[in-house]
Amino acid sequence: MLYYEWIVDEKYKYINPVQFGYENCSKMHSFGPAVRTYWLIHYVVSGKGFFEIQGKRHALNKGEMFVIPPYVETYYEAHDEDPWEYIWVGFVCDGELPITLTDTIWCPAAGAVFEDMKKCHDKEGGKTAFLCAKIWELFSLLMDKKREETDYVEKALNYIHTEYINGITVQDVADLLNLNRTYFSVLFKKSKGVSPAEYILQYRMERAVDLLINNHKSISVTAHSVGYVDVYTFSKVFKKRFGVSPRAYVCQMSASAQE
Repeated sequence: MLYYEWIVDEKYKYINPVQFGYENCSKMHSFGPAVRTYWLIHYVVSGKGFFEIQGKRHALNKGEMFVIPPYVETYYEAHDEDPWEYIWVGFVCDGELPITLTDTIWCPAAGAVFEDMKKCHDKEGGKTAFLCAKIWELFSLLMDKKREETDYVEKALNYIHTEYINGITVQDVADLLNLNRTYFSVLFKKSKGVSPAEYILQYRMERAVDLLINNHKSISVTAHSVGYVDVYTFSKVFKKRFGVSPRAYVCQMSASAQE
């Protein structure tokens, strides 16, 4: 089922809605490759599909959005078994957007805003203004989400930096923040460029080197001080990281300091 709402171009300054609709797609229903002359945002209400943009393919599920910028070639297709239903809104912008829109955005809370957009069907002269207000409401929601994501990452870093000695895991950090582990990992990697597991390992190894080289602690004390219950596991992880055992690393650093 396809529903398309004709929107009168009121030529509003800055943000101007030009298109709105929703569709319960058939299996493997696709669009593109094509370009648009305006911004277009789809929200996935249910089902699955994929979105291709600038050589990248993104698998999408319920609660996610995909963003089509003006004059960028894209292609999207519904899943062959569980095709998606989505709602979309299109708009032009005669300046910089108030928020940076990534290719895909996970934001289930945006579903309520998109569902509200359907009420434009009941509007007469104020249809375009109503959608304009909803677009700004969506931007406001995404701005809050961005700030919230930054807060989550900052809290995670603080927890890792203080509790690494206790052998914490990614699941421990996600539980502390009351977040799904997968979602937390995506947030963290987007912010820091590495997964939380890699960051925790990297931080532990940095602290281990500091203890071994700068504070002259034993391998056993160092292992326990960076969250490992036994020296064997610590030494194995250390060697994988630096290519040599902790003992050999200390000898190398000592020799270099004496040259």
